[in-house]
Amino acid sequence: MKLALIPARSGSKRIPRKNVMPFAGKPVIAYSIAAAQACGLFDRIVVSTDDDGIAATARAFGAQTPFIRPAGLSDDHTVIADVIKHALHWMAAQGTPVNDICCIYATAPFVTAAALQAGWQALQVPGRSYALSVTSFPFAVQRALRIDAGGTISSMYPEFHATRSQDLEPCWHDAGQFCWGKGEAFLLDVPVFSAATAGVVLPRHYVQDLDTPEDWHRAELMHRVLRQTGELP
Repeated sequence: MKLALIPARSGSKRIPRKNVMPFAGKPVIAYSIAAAQACGLFDRIVVSTDDDGIAATARAFGAQTPFIRPAGLSDDHTVIADVIKHALHWMAAQGTPVNDICCIYATAPFVTAAALQAGWQALQVPGRSYALSVTSFPFAVQRALRIDAGGTISSMYPEFHATRSQDLEPCWHDAGQFCWGKGEAFLLDVPVFSAATAGVVLPRHYVQDLDTPEDWHRAELMHRVLRQTGELP
């Protein structure tokens, strides 16, 4: 079976109860659930949470909450891979082992059904264990600077100081929207950042961290524009 897993613990510190905070008119987790529904790939869409209120919100938007995540997997030091493995073990114990799983983050209001479908297709290439959403850095990271205690700048990578930015290799980072993977790969702790992982490239304007109120406001403005232009539903 194919499982969508949306982790949504209750203990966000910088933005309390971030996973169900209103975003452009509805709880932010609702967008992840809607994209999972719209892509038409999943046998089940499950929210893994330690919180009854988050669970109720998830069910209201069509997700399932068949278990409450243990407290030991819900603190600030919890690794997302352990949350995924907990869900995989739980499903197997119920007699429904998972072949492919997509971890979709609860605070990903720009995630789309098309991107999830592209990730699924990328995972089908022989030898692939994962397909991770990525986007490009807006500036050449090889031209990064450091500032010392006295306020003086220096090149972090002096070997590229005189290289034109257009001649430098493009660099990418995790977009923080989703990660497709083979259930067995997660259970065997196959590294995500490896040659067995495909990058699913997203436009930069679809990628926004939601860690501060400023992030939240900026993301809502961009979301509004993309809805007005028809790029988002």
